[in-house]
Amino acid sequence: MSIRHGLLALLERGQMYGYQLRAAFEESTGSTWPLNIGQVYTTLSRLERNGLVRPLPESEGGQRPYEITDAGRADLALWFATPVSRADRPRDELAIKLALALTTPGVDVRAVVQNQRAATMRTLQELTRLKYASDRPEDLPWRLVLDAMVFQAEAEIRWLDHCETSLVRHRPAPGGAPPAGPGHPAGAVDRDGEGARR
Repeated sequence: MSIRHGLLALLERGQMYGYQLRAAFEESTGSTWPLNIGQVYTTLSRLERNGLVRPLPESEGGQRPYEITDAGRADLALWFATPVSRADRPRDELAIKLALALTTPGVDVRAVVQNQRAATMRTLQELTRLKYASDRPEDLPWRLVLDAMVFQAEAEIRWLDHCETSLVRHRPAPGGAPPAGPGHPAGAVDRDGEGARR
C-alpha cells in the first residue's frame, strides 16, 4: 500500500491536517506501519502538486488542513478497484538472502534459516498476543492488518521448514557445478540413473 493512497482514504473521511493524518493512519493500521510526520507532509505536497488534494486556510492554531479533490476521489476509487499485483510488492529480501547464502563461501545456510525461523516465531507470538488484546468492534481495521501479518509469518515459517528440508536433501554436484536452474532441471536422470550430462 502506498502512503499516498492511505492519506487519500483518510481525507475521504473529512478534512485533516498532517498530525491528524499521521495519528489516523497509525490508528487504522494498529501502528504496524509507523509514519514520521516528514513522510506525511512530503506526500501531501506531492498530492497537492498532482491536484489530488487541496490545502485549506490555516486554523487559529496554525495548522493547515487538507481536503481531497474530485481527482483525488477518482484516483482513490481506482486504487480500491485495482487488485494488488505481486510485481508491485517489494522484493523478498529473505528469499534473496538465502539464495545468496547458498552460493557464498563460508556461510552456514542452516544457521541462517534457523536464526530467521526463531525471529519469525517470536514475531508471530507477539502478533498473536496483540490480536487477542482487544475485541472491540472499532478495532477491526487494525485486527485485519494483524491477521495479514500473522498469515505472512506463518507462511514464512512453513517456507523456512521447506528450505531446511531442501538443504538436507541437497548434495553439491561433483566438481562444484552450479546448482540446477530453469534451463537445467534438478533431479533429471539419464538411462544409467546418473545425473543428466550436457
